[in-house]
Amino acid sequence: MPGPDKRMTEAEAVAELSSGMTVGIGGWGSRRKPMSIVREILRSDLTDLTIVAYGGPDVGLLCKTGKVRKVISGFVSLDSIPLEPFYRQARQDGTIEAAEWDEGMLLLGLTAAGWRVPFLPTRAGLGSDVPVEMPDLLTVKSPYAEPDSGEFETLLAVPALDLDVAFVHQNRADMSGNSVWLGEDPFFDDLFVRAAKKAYVSCESVVATEELAGLADVTHLKISRLDVAGVIEAPGGAHFTECPPDYGRDETFQKRYAATGKSEEDWEAFRTDFLDIDEQGYQAKVSELRRANS
Repeated sequence: MPGPDKRMTEAEAVAELSSGMTVGIGGWGSRRKPMSIVREILRSDLTDLTIVAYGGPDVGLLCKTGKVRKVISGFVSLDSIPLEPFYRQARQDGTIEAAEWDEGMLLLGLTAAGWRVPFLPTRAGLGSDVPVEMPDLLTVKSPYAEPDSGEFETLLAVPALDLDVAFVHQNRADMSGNSVWLGEDPFFDDLFVRAAKKAYVSCESVVATEELAGLADVTHLKISRLDVAGVIEAPGGAHFTECPPDYGRDETFQKRYAATGKSEEDWEAFRTDFLDIDEQGYQAKVSELRRANS
């Protein structure tokens, strides 16, 4: 039985945001990022955002265009290019606040938010400079004594990452938001969705509900319509990051993007060519480049 029709456009989804919100962005590095949504945020007048992500070019672009006040991340990387140029620039220039957590800590922060508990305890980060550099991360004493020593262990209390909004990109979804990923790794998109007050799924294509079960094993259907406020059909919407098996990362385009970090003139040319246009124009230019390079 099909559920309610939640289909919408990128512009309609981004119109639900306001400056100062905490926004979670799914994907992992330069893999299956909801880039069509990110590009729509770039075209908006939003500012002062807190971005929570296993970051890639989504974080770099938002930092470069002045949309970000704070980034909470497990890392920020382009994968095949280790350092995201504009996130690095923002960190060096001090134009953003950065909370650089352990990857497992970010997972626990999202999980805590999804479970609606204030924190989850972990040993991750203890013995490192993470709690030293971020004194707002507190420790707790376990209420249970260790069976051998009788001591009460000190643990790091990872606070819940309560998101106002989350955006993720999936391979397929139905019009109500039930979503399927078809690659090897879900990249924690389901955790972002459950951690958010409102979550939006962009996807390569919207299919009938009955088709989802035949696309992949049930373990690949990790996002339920009950947690989704809107569905955006966005073929190529993860470009230039990868979205397997639909397409791989556009390494040529990514190198072009990364190179713009070397000069403001190169950045402005890139911005004019690919960001100061609508999504249809962006996809048309990408297709033109692909034909020229083939």
